[in-house]
Amino acid sequence: MVHYRGMKKWRPFASMPEQYIGLQEVINKQLEVPKPLLTEEQMDQINFILIEALHTNKQVYLTYYKKGQCITKKGFIQFVDFLGNLFVFIDKVFELKNKMRLSELIDVHFT
Repeated sequence: MVHYRGMKKWRPFASMPEQYIGLQEVINKQLEVPKPLLTEEQMDQINFILIEALHTNKQVYLTYYKKGQCITKKGFIQFVDFLGNLFVFIDKVFELKNKMRLSELIDVHFT
């Protein structure tokens, strides 16, 4: 019976640091996803939820695109600047302030 091991089978051959770095870059390139395009309706929905979360101080799930990956975090919206295309998000886990662009957002919804 044959089991598919994926890219794991190449890890034992990464004995030299340069080779390991090269293999890690290949694996990361394969995991990258293209940035999803949002419709006008989706952008309006995101703006509405951001404003509501800011005024009611409700916790939200943010999904954003960064370096080929879609990342989801949980926290609170502290500041939104639609003209400057940025917002400040306080992470629930580490309570760190993250300043991000609105154009990086993919999805926002309440917890």
